[in-house]
Amino acid sequence: MPSLFEMDIQKLKGVGEKRKKLFEKLGAPTVGDLLRLYPRAYEDWSLHTPIQETVLNEVAVVKATVLHKPTETRVRGGMTLYKTRVTDGESDMALTFFNNKYIPSMLREGQVYLFRGKVTGTLLRREMLSPEFLPEAKELRIQPVYPATAGLSSRQIGAAVQHALSLLPERIHDPLPDKLREKYHLCTLRYALETIHFPKNQEEITAARFRLAFEEFLVLQLGLLRIKSGRKQENLHPVPGEFPEGFARLLPFQLTGAQRRAITEALEDMAGDSPMNRLIQGDVGSGKTAVAAALCWAVIQNGMQAALMAPTEILAAQHYQSLNALLEPAHIACALLTGSVKQAEKKKIYQALADGRIQLVIGTHALLSEKVEFANLGLVITDEQHRFGVGQRSALAQKGASPHLLVMSATPIPRTLALMVYGDLDISVLDELPPGRQKIETYLIGPAKRDRAFGYVQKHLDQGRQGYLICPLIEEDESGMQSVTQYAALVEKAFPSASVGVLHGRMKPAEKEQVMASFSRGETQLLVSTTVVEVGVDVPNAVIMVIENAERYGLSQLHQLRGRIGRGQHQSTCILITGAQGEETLKRLKLFRDTSDGFKIAEADLKLRGPGDFFGQRQHGLPQLKIADMTTDMEVLRQAQACAKELLAQNALEQPEYKGLRGEIRRLFAKTGGEDVVL
Repeated sequence: MPSLFEMDIQKLKGVGEKRKKLFEKLGAPTVGDLLRLYPRAYEDWSLHTPIQETVLNEVAVVKATVLHKPTETRVRGGMTLYKTRVTDGESDMALTFFNNKYIPSMLREGQVYLFRGKVTGTLLRREMLSPEFLPEAKELRIQPVYPATAGLSSRQIGAAVQHALSLLPERIHDPLPDKLREKYHLCTLRYALETIHFPKNQEEITAARFRLAFEEFLVLQLGLLRIKSGRKQENLHPVPGEFPEGFARLLPFQLTGAQRRAITEALEDMAGDSPMNRLIQGDVGSGKTAVAAALCWAVIQNGMQAALMAPTEILAAQHYQSLNALLEPAHIACALLTGSVKQAEKKKIYQALADGRIQLVIGTHALLSEKVEFANLGLVITDEQHRFGVGQRSALAQKGASPHLLVMSATPIPRTLALMVYGDLDISVLDELPPGRQKIETYLIGPAKRDRAFGYVQKHLDQGRQGYLICPLIEEDESGMQSVTQYAALVEKAFPSASVGVLHGRMKPAEKEQVMASFSRGETQLLVSTTVVEVGVDVPNAVIMVIENAERYGLSQLHQLRGRIGRGQHQSTCILITGAQGEETLKRLKLFRDTSDGFKIAEADLKLRGPGDFFGQRQHGLPQLKIADMTTDMEVLRQAQACAKELLAQNALEQPEYKGLRGEIRRLFAKTGGEDVVL
C-alpha cells in the first residue's frame, strides 16, 4: 500500500484542514496510517434484548418499531427535547433526544431500528436517553469503536476509514508472501484490513487480529534481529574468559552468585568470535555497578579503554564516585565528562582519552560529542538503557572499532517486554540481592493522616536520619495538586527546625549537583523532589520516604523511587499518600505496598498499563505497536519470533517477494531513530 501510505489524509472526502489536524493528533496523517488506526473495541448490535427483559442502568440493544414521529418540546435554558415511543410488539419504551434537530427526519414512523444505550426509567416504564441507533436493514451489526478525540467522534473516524478502504486497489501488495501466510495460517492483508474495521462476527475479528498482530511482531523482531546480526563483526577486542579474581580481591564485599554468573556470561561473550552485546537486568540494589566495574577492569587489564554513559548528570556523578573509589587501588585512571564540566577541563579529558591516559570515562550524552575520541575503545556501557532510543544504542559504540556493548537496566522489565525492547541483545538477570539489604516497610494512607506521617518523619530526623518527600508536579496545573515549590513551603512549615532542599528537572545541572551534594553530605535533612531522584541517588542515611499523590505514578516508577531508601544499615519506611478512591487504583497501590519483588511489580504494571505506558510518557526506544499486545498475544509473539529467526537463517529477506516486508521494517524503525537496521 505504498501510495496510500503517502496519500495525505485531507484527500479523503469530508476531511478539511481542521479535521486533518485532529487525525494527525491520533497518529493518522496519511490514508495508510488511518487504515492502521485500528478499533480499540467493538459494540455488538447483533444480540437484542426484549424491552421487558432489559436491566435498569445497564447498556442494552433493543430491536423496536417507531410508533410516532418524534415530537419537539422546548424547555427552560434553551434546550430542545425530541421524544417518541418504540415497541418490540410486547412492550413499549420511551426515547428522548437532546438538541438534535435531525432526529425527526432520521427516525421514521413504522420503521424498525436497533437502539443501543443505557436503560433508565422504572420496572414498568423503560426509557433510553439519546441512544445510538441503526436501521434494522443495515447489514453491519458489529460496530467499531475508535480512539476518538475532541472534535472527532468514533463514527466520523469510521466513515473516513470506510472511504479509505474504498480507495484500495483490486489487488494490493501484501508484505507477507503467499507461502509464509499459508505456513502460519494468516489471512491476506486486504481481508485483514476490511474485517478488522468492519467485521460481521467475532471469528472475523480473531482472524484479522491474528494476521495483523503477527505481522507487527514479525516486523519488530526482524528489525531488532537485523540490528543484532549487523553487529556480528569480528571480535577485535578479545578478553580472556576466566573470572577476574584480581578484581574480586579489590572489593570490600563478597559478590553474589548472580553477580558472578553475570560477569562470567559477559566475559565468555568477550572471549568469543564476535563482540559482546548483552543486557544486565536487575532490581534496585542488585549490584549491577559491581558487574560493570568487573568488565571495565577486565578490558583495561588487556590494554583497552571503557566508557559508561548514563542518562542524567546525577547518575553519571554517582557512577563516577563509586567506580573511581573501586578501581583507584588498581591504578585505573577514571574521568567524569558531563555538560557542566568546564571547557578547559573538557579539553584535558579529550586529549587524555585520545592518547589513552584515561582508561575509563563516565558521562552523559556529552560522550557523544564529535570531540570525544578514544585511543582504543574496547567496552561501551549504557545505563538505564530504556531512556535511550534504539538508534542511540550504538552511537557511542561507533567511536571505537566494534567494541563490546553492555546495557544495564535497574528498571525490572518482564521477560516478555525485555524480548521486545532488547531483542537484539543477550540477557543476564541479577535475581539475587546482596546480603544486608533490608525489606522496606511500606504503608498506604489517605491525606487525613499526613500530619501523623510527618510526625513519623520527624522522629527519624531526631535520630539523625534523612528523608525524601516526593511530589509529582514541577509547576501548578489544573489538577489542584501542589507544585514542588508550594509543597516545599508546606514542608518547611511542618519541619521548622529541619534543613530542606528542593530538587526538580527544570533546575540547571549545577544547581541539581549542589542540592544532591548537600543531601549526600548530610547537610540537608529533607529533600523535596520530583522523580529526578528515581535513579542513581545513593544516600545510605536516607531511611524514610513520603510519596504524595501516589496514584499519579506507575508501579515501576514507585518501585524505583522506593529503591532510593533501604540502602544502609537502618530500617527504612516508605509512606504512600493518596486521596484516590477508585477501586482499580487502590488495588494497584495495595499490590505495590505488599510486594517488594521488582519483577512481580513490573509484570503487574505491564498488565495494568500495557507496554505503551510501561516506561512513562513514551516507549523509550520501542517502536509503537498498534494492535499487538504483549500481555495477551504471547503465543503470536512466539510464532513471529520463530518465523523471524527462520527467515534470517535462510537469508530470505533478500528475495524479491520480501521487498514489502523490508519496507515495513524500514517504516517502523524510521519512527524511532533506528538507523542501524541493516536492510
